[in-house]
Amino acid sequence: MNLNYSEEQLMLKEQIQKFCDAEYDFYKREDVVKSDADFDSDVWSLFAEQGWLSMPFSEESGGFGFGPIELSILFEEFGKALVIEPYLSSVVLSGHILDNSSFNDKNTVIESICSGSMHVSLAYAESTNKYDYINPLTSLSADGKLNGTKALVLNGANASKFIVSCKSGDELALVIIDSNADGVSVTSFPTVDGQTCSEVSFENVLVSNDNIIAKGSEGNDLLLGAINLATLCVSAEAVGCMTSCYLKTVEYTKSREQFDQPISNFQVLQHRMVDMFIESELCKSLLIKAMLEVDANSEDMFKHVSALKAQIGKSGKFSAQQAVQLHGGMGVSDELMIGHYLKKMLTIDALFGNSDFHVKSFSA
Repeated sequence: MNLNYSEEQLMLKEQIQKFCDAEYDFYKREDVVKSDADFDSDVWSLFAEQGWLSMPFSEESGGFGFGPIELSILFEEFGKALVIEPYLSSVVLSGHILDNSSFNDKNTVIESICSGSMHVSLAYAESTNKYDYINPLTSLSADGKLNGTKALVLNGANASKFIVSCKSGDELALVIIDSNADGVSVTSFPTVDGQTCSEVSFENVLVSNDNIIAKGSEGNDLLLGAINLATLCVSAEAVGCMTSCYLKTVEYTKSREQFDQPISNFQVLQHRMVDMFIESELCKSLLIKAMLEVDANSEDMFKHVSALKAQIGKSGKFSAQQAVQLHGGMGVSDELMIGHYLKKMLTIDALFGNSDFHVKSFSA
């Protein structure tokens, strides 16, 4: 098993690092958070120009054919800079389903995603159905009418199309509809980490056979595969957050003085920073194992991703909380990045199942 990144993967990592350092600092991110658009259209266009939006799509669909390893590299760097652009919703979740489906019109939609001209959001979660993704309450009737409500739809406010999971008879179906179709209503709200989610309701929305992406076992595999890949990506993002929390805390304690010496000299604080480092390295090891299993499409890939996500939920919050405390009152200020890492870790823990859920999934 080769645990070293290839030359191409190292180049990708360096490219993303340079972008984050030069063009996506904390103040840039804050401007995006405070804007009405919820993302920066110029940055999104740059993502398209750099080929990042095309990365995970197959070459047959017009992409570069990169996989979970490259996505993990990208999300880890995004986590360090707290990049807030809606890559997860359009490219990872919706993109995975489209790219791996037999949907006739998939290449047209994928081309629009890769060019940055279209956002597509996956509407899969329901407030009353929690993590039972393949048995949604949203239904598609025999005469093609879609009814139901989806919760926590990522980037729903900017989506041109929704991919919706629903029950068609006794089978799971995945359908794609326009966000401005008759009977679709979108209510958006901010999340704690500065992004937005939406509640999307469907009332007698007409769905033709041409808009059905998949049904039955194909639909199950596509949906669960997309959620598993997205869980890997947000876990990689969390590892990036943890790395930055540790490094920024070490840097701060070296510059902050008490009793005529840097507080980094105090042994009790050194122990706490070592604990942060240990938790970060533990999660990095689990991430490497999980992304290799997903890349190999192994039978145990879901278990490895669950093990990673379960640990991320515990270690991520611990590291961010330690970073906030060691920064003192500044740590909870919106004017400092540290507090925003904690908000991001809380959000990541809640996405796609928290630690308790994934412990049960791993043990099942």
